Amino acid sequence: MMKSIFFKRRIWWCCAYILLLSTIEAQIRYTIPEELREGSVVGNIAKDLGLDVTKVIDRKLQISSETGKQYFIVDVEKGDLIVNERIDREDLCGYNVPCVLPLQAVLENPLQMHRVEIEVQDINDHTPNFKSIERILNIPESINSGAKFLLESAIDSDVQSNSLKSYSLSNNDNFILNVKTQDGVKIPELVLKHSLDREKQPIHKLILMASDGGNPVRTGTCEITVLVLDNNDNAPEFEKPFYETTVDENETIHKEILRVKATDLDDGLNGEVEYFFADETSDTTMFDINQQTGAITVKGKLDHEKSNLYKFDIVAKDKGNPQMEGHCSVKIKVNDVNDNAPDITITSLSSPIPENSPNGTVVSLISTKDADFGENGKVSLTLTPGPPFRLSPTISNHYALLTNGPLDRESYSEYKVVLNVVDAGSPSLSSWKVVTIGISDVNDNPPVFSDKSYTVYVKENSGHDSILCSVSAIDPDLGENAKISYSILDSKIQGVPVSSYIYINSENGSLFSMQSFDFEKIKVFQIHVQAKDHGTPSLSSNATVHVFILDQNDNVPAVIYPSTVTGSVSHQRMPRSAKTGHLVTKVTAVDADSGHNAWLFYRLAEATDASLFNVNLHTGEVRTKRSVSEQDDSSQRLLIEIKDNGEPIQSTTVTVDILIEDGIPEPISDYRLKTTEDNKKNGKITLYLIISLGTVSVFSLLTFFTLIVKCVKNSVRNSGCCVRRTDSGYKNPNRNLQIQLNTDGPIKYVEVLGGDMMSQSQSFGSYLSPMSEFSDLTLIKPSSTTICTDTLNVLDASLPDSAWTFESQQQKPPNPDWRFPPNQRPGPSGAGVRPDEAGAGAGVIAGTGPWPNPPTEAEQLQALMAAANASEATATLGPRYNLQYGQDYRQNVYIPGSTATLTPNPQQQVPQQALPPPQALPPAEAPKAAQTPASKKKPTKKDKK
Repeated sequence: MMKSIFFKRRIWWCCAYILLLSTIEAQIRYTIPEELREGSVVGNIAKDLGLDVTKVIDRKLQISSETGKQYFIVDVEKGDLIVNERIDREDLCGYNVPCVLPLQAVLENPLQMHRVEIEVQDINDHTPNFKSIERILNIPESINSGAKFLLESAIDSDVQSNSLKSYSLSNNDNFILNVKTQDGVKIPELVLKHSLDREKQPIHKLILMASDGGNPVRTGTCEITVLVLDNNDNAPEFEKPFYETTVDENETIHKEILRVKATDLDDGLNGEVEYFFADETSDTTMFDINQQTGAITVKGKLDHEKSNLYKFDIVAKDKGNPQMEGHCSVKIKVNDVNDNAPDITITSLSSPIPENSPNGTVVSLISTKDADFGENGKVSLTLTPGPPFRLSPTISNHYALLTNGPLDRESYSEYKVVLNVVDAGSPSLSSWKVVTIGISDVNDNPPVFSDKSYTVYVKENSGHDSILCSVSAIDPDLGENAKISYSILDSKIQGVPVSSYIYINSENGSLFSMQSFDFEKIKVFQIHVQAKDHGTPSLSSNATVHVFILDQNDNVPAVIYPSTVTGSVSHQRMPRSAKTGHLVTKVTAVDADSGHNAWLFYRLAEATDASLFNVNLHTGEVRTKRSVSEQDDSSQRLLIEIKDNGEPIQSTTVTVDILIEDGIPEPISDYRLKTTEDNKKNGKITLYLIISLGTVSVFSLLTFFTLIVKCVKNSVRNSGCCVRRTDSGYKNPNRNLQIQLNTDGPIKYVEVLGGDMMSQSQSFGSYLSPMSEFSDLTLIKPSSTTICTDTLNVLDASLPDSAWTFESQQQKPPNPDWRFPPNQRPGPSGAGVRPDEAGAGAGVIAGTGPWPNPPTEAEQLQALMAAANASEATATLGPRYNLQYGQDYRQNVYIPGSTATLTPNPQQQVPQQALPPPQALPPAEAPKAAQTPASKKKPTKKDKK
C-alpha cells in the first residue's frame, strides 16, 4: 500500500515539475524531481531553443555537463531532452537548496551555446535516523524539576518539506520533550517534569520518535533509558550555551582556535569537570578538544571548498557518582583563501581536422573552473600565441577553440596548443594544459617534376626497349594523395602517335623506346609527360622531354653526277687539245648522314693513265694533270672512290669513261689568247664584255648595300633572328643565300635553297643537333639584346614562322677546333698552294693554304664571257657546266629536319677554302690559267684554221 501511494505521488511530482521553464539566472531552466528513471523526457529543448526539429542533426545539438557525468541526452529525432542516468539529489547537492545542475546546449553551423539549468527537486526518499538507537541517561534523584538533558538529533538527508519536521516522546509521568531550534536545526531535549524517586522507579524507558514532513511521513526512533542516581545533584554548567569562531582554511595543524569552559558547584570529584565531544560526527574529525582545559585545536587540513562550516556539541562531565554533565554548542566558520589553482576541462575535441578547414571551424569546447570563491574563483583563459587558433568566449567560463587561419599539413601536421588559465586571487594561481590537434591531409598539392624540361640524346639504330631517361616528380601530400602515376599525353610525331615510339613506366617514370630511330627520317621530337596523383580529385602537372636523335654513319654516299641510271659507266668527252688543269668532269655525291658523317672525300682509285688525270679530294673535280698528247689513248677509264668521314667509313665508286676526240673546240684559255693577239677582230665582243661588266658591277653593288641595310635593321629588331656561318672562314660577306623557314613538328629549321656556286671544299656541314661543333649556319634566338656577332648554336621552337629572319654575316677565321695538321695550317707556314699559282677559275685549291689572290682583269673578262656565252656552253659541254645548273647536293645544311642545298649564283664566284682533310694532302699542281667550260664560244672559221 505504501509503495503504491509513493509511486502515485512520484508520478504527480513528475507531472508537476517537468517542462517548467525558469528565466532566473539562465536562458532555459527545467525543474524535475530526483530519481527519475532513464528515458524520462525533461522537455523539448529544440522547441525551447527555437530550433526546427529537422535541423537538430544538421546543427549537431549536444549537451555537455560540468560534472563530467552525462545525466541527459538529446533525442535527435524529436528534439527532447532525455534523462540518461538516475539522479540522486543528495549525492549531487547535499543540503544545498535549490539543487541546480548547469548544462550547456551547443549548436554548430553557426556556433551557438545556451546555458540550461536543471533544478532537481527533492522527494521524500530518506527516513530520519538516529546515530544510536539507544541512549542511557544517568539522572540523580535529587535533581530538581525542570532539568534538561540533551538528546541526540536525528539525521534526514532530505531537504525542505521532506526534511526532519518534529520529535515526539512516548507517554510517561516524569518527562516531557522540548525541541529547540539552533541555526535551523531542531535539537530535542528531555525535560524533567516531576522529581524522580529512585526507590519508586529506578529505571525509566522512553521512546523518542523523529518525523519528517513528507507525504507519506517517514519516522525514526531511539530508545532512551533513564537510570535514576542518588546524590551528586549538581551538573556542570558552561559559561555560554553557544560558542562561535572563524578560522582560515590554511590554518596550521594543532593551532588552538577556541576554548570552552564549564563549572560544577559540587565539591571534590563531583565538581571536577572533563570536556568531550557530544557525538563523534564528521564535523568533529577535523578538531581536537583538550579534556582538561576545553581548548579546541585544528586536527586536520581544513578546506573551505569541501566544508565552510562546522557545528558540534561539547559535553562537560563531572567525576561524581552518579556522573553529571552539562553541554554547549560550537560553530566554526572556515574562511576561503586562494589555495586552489584554476582548472581547464576539455569537454569535446575534434582531432584530426582537415587541412582545408575554413576559418572559424570549431575544434574544441573548453570550460574553466576554480574551486575558490569570490575574487579567488574568478578566472581568465588565454591561448599561447603561434598556432592558427583562437578562443571565443561563449557563456560564463566556457570557450570554443576555433581555427584562425589557413592550415597546411605539409608545413605542420600537428599543433600543440597551450591553454593558460589564471585566477584573480592575491597572489594569483594559474595552470596550463596542452591540446594536441592533428591535421589530416587533403589533396591540395599537384606532383612537381624535378625539371620542367628534359633533354635526351639517342643514337639512331639503337635497339628497342632501351631506356631513354627517367622523369621524376614528388608530391608532398600523404597516402593516396601522394601516390603518382606517369603517363604520356597524346600527341603525334610526323603524324604517328607518340605511343608508337615511346613507352613510359607508370610507376617510376622511366621512358623506353618502342623501336629504333632513323636520323634521316626523324631528328628531334617532343614528349609531354604527365604526373597525376591518386587523390580525389586528382591533381597533375606536365613536363616536356626533348629527344634528339644522334646521327650514325649508316648511309653510303650516293653519286648524284655523273648519273649512272642508264648504266654502270658514265661517258664523257674531252678535246685532245686540252691543257693542264682542264676540267674534264665533276663527280658530285651526297651523304644522307649529317655532320662529320656527311663530309665526303674523292679519290682516284684506278685509271688507264694515272699520270693524266687528277681528282680533287674535296670537290670531286676531275682535271688533267698535264696537256693531252698525241700518244695518249683516246679512251680513258677512271674508277673514282667516294668516302665519307664517319666511323666506320662508308664508300662507293663510280666509273667514268673519257673519250679524247679531235675537232672539239679549244678550251676557253686558248680563246683568251687569241683574243689578246687579235683585238681588232674581236672589238665587238670586247664592247659587249665591257657593257656586261658594268651591268654586273652595278647590280653587285646594289645587292651588297641592300644586304647590309637589311642585316642592320634585323640586328636591332626584337623579334628577328640571324642565320650566319660560324667560324668557317669564308671571306665574302655578301653571299646570296636563298633561305626559307620550314617546320618538322614542334621544331623549326631552315633550308638553304640557293646561293653562290661553291666547290665541295666549301661544305656548310650539317647542323645535326645542339651538340654539333661544325655548323656553318647558326640560328639566333630573337632578343632585344641579340647582336649577330657571336657564334651560337641555338634553336628556338617557340616563335611563329613570321618571326624568323636570316642574314648573311661576315665570318671569323677558320675554327681552330678543326685541328689542322701542322703542315696544312692556313698561312705561309702551311703546305698549301701559293696564291700566285691559282687561277681565277680554279674553283678550289688543293690543301688548306691561304686564300688565293683576287682574279686579274683578264680573268674577270673571261668570267664575263662565260656568262655571256653560257647558253652556248650548255649546248656544247652539257648541263654540268652551266652556271645556271641546279642544286649542288653536297652543300647541304642540316638544321634538324631538312636537307637543304645551295644553288650556284651566276653573279658571283669567289675562290673558297676547302674543308680540312683528315690527313695531310700532297701539294696539288696548280693550273696555269683558269678555264671555265661555260665561258667557251662556238669556234669561228679562223679558229678552226
